[in-house]
Amino acid sequence: MNEQATTAPSGDLCIRTLAMPADTNANGDIFGGWLLSQMDVGGGVFASKVARSRTVTVAIEAMNFRKAVYVGDLVSVYANLVRVGRTSLTVHLEAWALRRKELHPFLVTDGHFTYVSIDDHGRPQAIQREDPPIAT
Repeated sequence: MNEQATTAPSGDLCIRTLAMPADTNANGDIFGGWLLSQMDVGGGVFASKVARSRTVTVAIEAMNFRKAVYVGDLVSVYANLVRVGRTSLTVHLEAWALRRKELHPFLVTDGHFTYVSIDDHGRPQAIQREDPPIAT
């Protein structure tokens, strides 16, 4: 990851939520599973928009938990499209936190999530790509 990627969020904002006391682990910090689920929700929103269909998560790769998230942090998830295959797409997701009384968010977690486009019966289906522009 380049230095620019860690100084400011990039990509599509998919979800923004507040970390609450109910989301903590036994140590009082925000549970990593909660953060992972927020990223998956945001990634699913983005994947469905790209695929123009229902999508399901099939893989999570290279998760990096960089900094802790605390109660009261505003967590935002950003998505960037990495790859589109026939039925699947890979999305790079970044979770950024903004602490109370601070002006700048910081990267807390990132990773690659792969989603598959599915039909109404839950079967994989081809992702409909936009038609290429017609040359004039």
